[in-house]
Amino acid sequence: MGLPAQLLGLLMLWLPGSSGDIVMTQTPLSLPVIPGEPASISCRSSQSLLHSDGYTYLHWYLQKPGQSPQLLIYLGSNCASGVPDRFSGSGSGTDFTLKISRVEAEDIGIYYRMQNLQIPSTVLHPQKRKPPYWGCPAAHMHFFSG
Repeated sequence: MGLPAQLLGLLMLWLPGSSGDIVMTQTPLSLPVIPGEPASISCRSSQSLLHSDGYTYLHWYLQKPGQSPQLLIYLGSNCASGVPDRFSGSGSGTDFTLKISRVEAEDIGIYYRMQNLQIPSTVLHPQKRKPPYWGCPAAHMHFFSG
């Protein structure tokens, strides 16, 4: 089984309440974008996601309308196979950013990010209704209107 399949298999909802839970926050929740312009989504973890093995256990996914989630960035900054090079991930420790150098129409959707340094994996606590099989949205990207 390849790395992306393993990561997807580790997704589960955050169970709040137990001590030591890794809590993740991000900005913005909704991101209006203009085609051709850059965009970025940032997130912060309550604990460092850098493991003693040297890997950073933070991953970014995009769910396009009517499709299953697609892995974009794994282990903080590695582009998944087939992902356009306009996507990049950066950060370490507790602060991370997903950047799109120039937004295209196909980039519109719901962006998720998750950590799997600690099990259960943390995906943002839901701010709104979510698909029953998935985690929680990090940001909804849509075209700017007005």
